[in-house]
Amino acid sequence: MNSKWFVIVNPTSGNGISKKLWPKIEKELIVQNIEFKVAFTKYEEHSKELVQSALNNNFRKIISVGGDGSLHNIVNGIFNATSTDYKSIKLGVIPIGTGNDWVKSYNIPINYKKAIAIIKEEYSYYQDIGKILLINSNTYYYFNNLAGIGFDGHVVNKVHKYKYLGFLAYLTGALVSLVGFKRKYLEIKFNKTTISGKSLMLLIGIGKYSGGGMQLTENVKTNDGLFDISYIKDVSFLTVIKHISKLFKGTVTDLPIIKTYKTSALKVSIKNKKNIYLQADGELLKTDSFTASILPRALQFIIPKP
Repeated sequence: MNSKWFVIVNPTSGNGISKKLWPKIEKELIVQNIEFKVAFTKYEEHSKELVQSALNNNFRKIISVGGDGSLHNIVNGIFNATSTDYKSIKLGVIPIGTGNDWVKSYNIPINYKKAIAIIKEEYSYYQDIGKILLINSNTYYYFNNLAGIGFDGHVVNKVHKYKYLGFLAYLTGALVSLVGFKRKYLEIKFNKTTISGKSLMLLIGIGKYSGGGMQLTENVKTNDGLFDISYIKDVSFLTVIKHISKLFKGTVTDLPIIKTYKTSALKVSIKNKKNIYLQADGELLKTDSFTASILPRALQFIIPKP
């Protein structure tokens, strides 16, 4: 096993900030006596290939330099690798992105020197990972923070236009998306519960934050082997606007318009598939009926000591 860290840098993260910061990050890694090899992504999803190559070369310690999308792609690269003991892998993060949502659940700072100091300590935490199966195409995807369908996915489809606004990109995308968004008919089955009808959105959470700091799920614990489900039925534009500030305060789940549940698996059938988006950690997936199941404590992440 290679004792060095394999560092994957997405130079486009944070509107190119990671590329500008890399010389300083590299210097700090050396100052903190972290041995590493580095690779830069050259195209979308390149990090999946890079991490698989690293695993094939016996690296088991990976650092993601980028945002939530970079981390998501690395996680998918890991779980799509062949003949790998996933639980032996350690994954650290130096967050440079638009939303930086996953790190908020663990209070990992965006200050790169502090983030590197946390990686240096190598305090490991086994977190749950979500597994999505698109039924018609028999294709698997994985997520480490949150997946959503309906309005949530619609926002992700819009938000890339507003990346230059930083974390406000998600709020701007949400406000723009509300205009003209058509509710979708979903049938959701989990445990012994069935929910069906026109829906604003369904959220399937592992982490606490999404959309640049919005808190859309409650009682989140990232290693309890359960998804935190938030479901919003067909509600009016004015109702959403009235309560939009609560998205960032963590009180939105107290509203009667949101129903929350916990489950380790669910199935979602989509009745009107046109213009509906399913997203996993910000990656838009081809619309399909799907199942989601949890892989309990499946991967080690490096986080601050409690």
